[in-house]
Amino acid sequence: MPQAIHVLNGPNLNRLGTREPEVYGATTLTEVEAMCREAAGAREVVFRQSNAEHQIIDWIHQAIDAGAAAIVINPAGLTFTSVPIMDALKMFPGVVIELHITNIHRRDAVYHNSLMSKVATAVIAGLGPQGYRTAVEAACRMTDTGDA
Repeated sequence: MPQAIHVLNGPNLNRLGTREPEVYGATTLTEVEAMCREAAGAREVVFRQSNAEHQIIDWIHQAIDAGAAAIVINPAGLTFTSVPIMDALKMFPGVVIELHITNIHRRDAVYHNSLMSKVATAVIAGLGPQGYRTAVEAACRMTDTGDA
């Protein structure tokens, strides 16, 4: 069986569906998780969310130690500030897909400089919650074909 896809979510994403629905939509994180599992088919998905930077780093380390195939990560606000998450992602030998629900480049300037993009295999932004489906499908395809 192929290795798992780890989907990691950063701060405030547990509030999807109620947090600024005009920006992030009405889809909840539970619905996003279901989308990811459906997109992965038979492949295992480890789906997690934390508001704590250190927890996300620990989960990246766990993905490394478990031999995960890919990490799909929406670091949320930590995208622009967390050198430790970026450093942890550098250690991951598989596919890393950085994901954002909104197009961060159309937002305020504070959202324009992603530290994670510098180490990500691919970046998806602006597709709304459906971007998660696209990211998981891409991660599966890239790891199955070796096109990373």
